Amino acid sequence: MILKTFRWAFAVTALGLAAGVLYDGWAAFGIVAILAVLEISLSFDNAVVNAGILKKMNTFWQKIFLTVGVLIAVFGMRLVFPVVIVAITAKLNPYDAVQLAVTDKDRYQQLVTDAHPAIAAFGGMFLLMIFLDFIFEDRDIKWLAWLERPLAKLGKVDMLAVCIALVVLLITAFTFATHAHQHGGAHADKAQTVLISGIAGLITYMVVGGLSGYFENRLEEEEREEEAQQSGGTGSPVKLAGQAAFFMFLYLEVLDASFSFDGVIGAFAITNDIVLMALGLGIGAMYVRSLTVYLVRQGTLDDYVYLEHGAHYAIGALAVILMVTIQYQINEIITGLVGVVLIGWSFWSSVRRNKRLAATEGATETDSVPVP
Repeated sequence: MILKTFRWAFAVTALGLAAGVLYDGWAAFGIVAILAVLEISLSFDNAVVNAGILKKMNTFWQKIFLTVGVLIAVFGMRLVFPVVIVAITAKLNPYDAVQLAVTDKDRYQQLVTDAHPAIAAFGGMFLLMIFLDFIFEDRDIKWLAWLERPLAKLGKVDMLAVCIALVVLLITAFTFATHAHQHGGAHADKAQTVLISGIAGLITYMVVGGLSGYFENRLEEEEREEEAQQSGGTGSPVKLAGQAAFFMFLYLEVLDASFSFDGVIGAFAITNDIVLMALGLGIGAMYVRSLTVYLVRQGTLDDYVYLEHGAHYAIGALAVILMVTIQYQINEIITGLVGVVLIGWSFWSSVRRNKRLAATEGATETDSVPVP
């Protein structure tokens, strides 16, 4: 089952890593591998959420999501979106941005490096909002209960996540401006760019979240109408089911797009090379697709309950790293390994939890057996 489900992901991995070596040697091999792992780590919760919704859809709409949806969300967002970012920040059209990445890598690297404060501010704020909204939500299952329980209580305060994100942005912009002033003001004008880009990242998150909520509400309304029509014996359940599935598909696309921002923006913390970025994110995206299919077919979404927590903590760590890299340089290996460590830790915690539950159930069953 695993080999059948992940066969295309394995094939794309081999081709992508080989292309990286041919493109820029073994150093590129390592960068592509780190990007792929980062995309997989950050997008695991994406696969879990997608699978949880996808299992409610019939076979036809599942195929639509895994074919048309892949073209739109995976290749569109993860491969085209980086080009758009570079084109906007470097003031180039997409074709010139791609051409520059291939024919004049040094100049391209310099352009993206100059635009890095804006990219990092935008991405850092977007990722920070994903993380804050997660930790401020009261959840039945808590991984680090000593931390998540008080944070869930604080989360009852309206707009707390937005306020914290804006405070972080102001501190970052002020620090950047102060440093630039102390060093002759060479980058003083970019402090304003950092502030504007960070606000744009916050607005983007709120718009995407608002659209996701809109489609989710439409889906719930369609489901309620379907139940009412079926109980009343009137109307066309097939039509209502089709409408519900359509809005579910739209909701999934918006949701998937929102999750793809973290991998795309996070890739800029690893490399500014658009070719390596495309290879790494492409490999990771194929694993996300295969993992979604696997979770749906196996029905094992709740087996490792802390993985979603680990993925969101990785998103929070990456947000902090991006904001720090506006002023200071951080080793790319550290950036890539943070997510791997957090995901591995959460997986190990999930395994231990499952063993404890199994042991408790076994002891209960033993106590309930009557003594002859």
